[in-house]
Amino acid sequence: MSRPVVIQTEQLEPSPAAWLAERCELVVCPYTETERLNGLLGRAEGLIVRTYTKVNRELLAKAPNLKVVARAGVALENIDLGACRERGVQVVHTPGANTRAVVELVTAFMLDALRPRPSLTGPVPAQRWHELRNQMTAPKQLSDLTLGIWGFGRIGSAMARVGAALDMRVIYNDLIEIPERARSGARPVPVPELLAGSDILTVHVDFRPGNRMLVNAEACRQMKPEVVFINTSRGLVVDPGAVASFMRGHPKAQAIIDVHDPDEPIGPRYPLLGIANVRLTPHIASGTETAKTNMSWVVRDVWRILSGEAPEFPAREL
Repeated sequence: MSRPVVIQTEQLEPSPAAWLAERCELVVCPYTETERLNGLLGRAEGLIVRTYTKVNRELLAKAPNLKVVARAGVALENIDLGACRERGVQVVHTPGANTRAVVELVTAFMLDALRPRPSLTGPVPAQRWHELRNQMTAPKQLSDLTLGIWGFGRIGSAMARVGAALDMRVIYNDLIEIPERARSGARPVPVPELLAGSDILTVHVDFRPGNRMLVNAEACRQMKPEVVFINTSRGLVVDPGAVASFMRGHPKAQAIIDVHDPDEPIGPRYPLLGIANVRLTPHIASGTETAKTNMSWVVRDVWRILSGEAPEFPAREL
């Protein structure tokens, strides 16, 4: 019997890819090879993507036999869930696969913002030694500050545990009521209080349409003038022009942005480029081998669906 064809358009880690290749005809075709991909879609029963493959109505029309789209990751904004549902195509992903990696990076970003630390590469004269010690004295430590968390899902709630462990005051806002036992001591507040009260504000919301441009000019106006603003969730939640304007006007504030909208990689017109108190990173929050392997095991749900079984992690429309 012929094996089902599954197209892989972005990176999978070797072990999960080999596992699926034992069961399916796994065809690697980068999403950038448009003509070749279009030719393969007619045979495909499965499609595995990550961040940059756009699964829209146009693509689905070229894949009449498609049964499953798998996102090796968490976010689903590059997949038209409604169009997939209309075509009877199931969508699966890997919620929780990169939680620990993202939490580690956000914690590192907080420390980077507060605790500059030079590396010594050789002998240092006594006078310079003491100068460096004085220059690197941080005006505040994390235990002096309030951590604000916008979105209290897997990652946001994990950040609350980090804040509690570091003796920070922690406040948060979420659309749903979180039981007190699951808050790690964090206090729920309305959005205006979250913005005005956070010394460090980290965003962990989902991709629902209402979250587009969540951090806009009005939100920025309510932030502290020396806020540390961190976004590792989705680029679409930030109005880059508004954040750029705020950072230029508030040189004691800092922005650390890992995800970018409208496009990745960023181009020369990106509003946040070239601002002294803005740090940009290239979408690295899930960049650990462990997280990448966890995300790549989405192949198990691909095989479940192709075998007529129910998936473990189906995507749900928001």
